[in-house]
Amino acid sequence: MENDFDKIINRKGTNSVKWDARKAFFGSDTALPMWVADMDFDHPDSIKQALHELIDHSILGYSLPSDQLIKSIAEWQKSRHQMTISEENLLFAPGVVGALGVCVQALTSPKEGVMIHDPVYTPFSSIVEHNGRTLYRSPLLIENGQYKMDLQNIEEMFKAHSIKLFLLSNPHNPGGRVWSKEELLELTALCVTYQVVLVSDEIHSDLVYSDSTIYSPVTLDDQYKEWVVTLHSATKTFNLAGTKLAFYIVYNEEIKNKLQFIQSQTEQGGVSTFGMTATEAAFSRSEGWQKALLTYLEENRQIVMDFFDKELPDVFYMKPESTYLFWFDASILNIDSMQLKQTFVDVGDIALNDGQSYGESSGQFMRLNFACPKSVLLDGLNRIKSVFESVR
Repeated sequence: MENDFDKIINRKGTNSVKWDARKAFFGSDTALPMWVADMDFDHPDSIKQALHELIDHSILGYSLPSDQLIKSIAEWQKSRHQMTISEENLLFAPGVVGALGVCVQALTSPKEGVMIHDPVYTPFSSIVEHNGRTLYRSPLLIENGQYKMDLQNIEEMFKAHSIKLFLLSNPHNPGGRVWSKEELLELTALCVTYQVVLVSDEIHSDLVYSDSTIYSPVTLDDQYKEWVVTLHSATKTFNLAGTKLAFYIVYNEEIKNKLQFIQSQTEQGGVSTFGMTATEAAFSRSEGWQKALLTYLEENRQIVMDFFDKELPDVFYMKPESTYLFWFDASILNIDSMQLKQTFVDVGDIALNDGQSYGESSGQFMRLNFACPKSVLLDGLNRIKSVFESVR
């Protein structure tokens, strides 16, 4: 039955990173995996049907993006994100992380500065460093239980250093923060003033809860179109990471040409036929499933917060305004950040992402993925509780 998010799907033995790489990443074959950001839910029937039809009726050779795919992306971005785009504004990529790498290579030179927030999704820093650019981190502030941009710090670093690129996680991973319109306006204005290209990774932007509103920087002022590159994909929202397709939205022709040049050098412009088929079906025929998913995730979010409030009232957490990721502070355990992840494995038999990998300021945090059936979620929460009860 479609939309049966309580259904348990056995993913063991399917070469799933989340389930079958537990031994490699956590030293345990039994730890409950609530780490890597994919969901333990079945896909919409519309996507499965489209993929079946592709296999039944086509030779799986080289394929071009179809008019239907481009139309589905344009209509989705218009209705969900107030973005008017045409085929000329689109470039395709196998994934958002690879697209970030292309942006770094195309829009900066070796040793030039790239800024990110701290903490932020791990590949933001590794991509910059692996490409020989200078990494600058702007620590996020915590106010009223949520992350907030330190815009004064950002401007000071723009003034002091040769920073050419800002990589933004919008909404924020791992904190789940949906940036305010005012923050995005001020950040983008700073980028324009100091001639810094803003790359907005919006892969989680369709997983925003009913009490928040997402904004894309490129839509806030027409002049921002010359300075913003937007990255997006259907893969997080519809659990399609394995189909490998993302896209850039670029209005500045010079920037687009630079990106295409690096794509041609690295062969990063070719995308999967499966990804194109799945993405078109997701955006054009799966809206009902996405709405049902958000309802279920919002219920799970409430279960997690209620559990922490009742069972672990001394543990600080951030209410996720988006994503299916829960970010909590384990500092009351008084365990070195290098040992936190393994402690949760050894004591609670649960696999979580450790905060230290996201930045220097979040070493005592842990990240929980709650995109799973409620029975699994409750099991995981009780395992987390056992760690706090056993270690303290």
